[in-house]
Amino acid sequence: MGAVVALSSLLDARQVWRGRAAPIPAGDQPTGWPELDAVLPSGGWPDASLSEVLSASDGTGELRLVLPTVKRLTGGKRPVVLIAPPYAPCVAGWRQAGVHMGRVQIVRTVEKDALWAAEQCLRSGSCTAVLLWPHHADDRALRRLQVAADTGKALGIVFRDRQHVGHASPAALRLEVEPTPGQVWVRKCRGGAVPSHAIPFPALAH
Repeated sequence: MGAVVALSSLLDARQVWRGRAAPIPAGDQPTGWPELDAVLPSGGWPDASLSEVLSASDGTGELRLVLPTVKRLTGGKRPVVLIAPPYAPCVAGWRQAGVHMGRVQIVRTVEKDALWAAEQCLRSGSCTAVLLWPHHADDRALRRLQVAADTGKALGIVFRDRQHVGHASPAALRLEVEPTPGQVWVRKCRGGAVPSHAIPFPALAH
């Protein structure tokens, strides 16, 4: 039997490889929420892809979740397009949050044309992000948006009712907002494991 050697001496002699956890890479599209970015494989929104934000109803924190992203993106040259939002954005509030409203375009359209408009905007390559509030969007429609986002190298963010959380989706990322107690669940994230815990967001709490 070989002699027992203290592990510390092997480490000191550099005879045993000591692994280190790889740092989380900084994403190209951070959400603006460090705790959320830390658990996402891409370090933020998946670039040139479709993401879903699920909530119980409109106005329960979903816009506060994406506002840092809108602020960052409107600092560039390409616009952020909002298609069929349920309410008009509070211009004063968005400006106070640092959003350059001159880079925000709002498209008012009937439901049957909203998905088509979003697809065209994403595919065109002229928009940095498209935010969409469809009443109905099946798997085929979402897949078309995913392909369009990849083609146009833009962020696509779809806001949907949380009743769809149990349905399969082609979106690369799915987040569910819970305003009380103020947290966000990662329901799907392409390229990594789904966290088993919610991410606390006091800013989302009522």
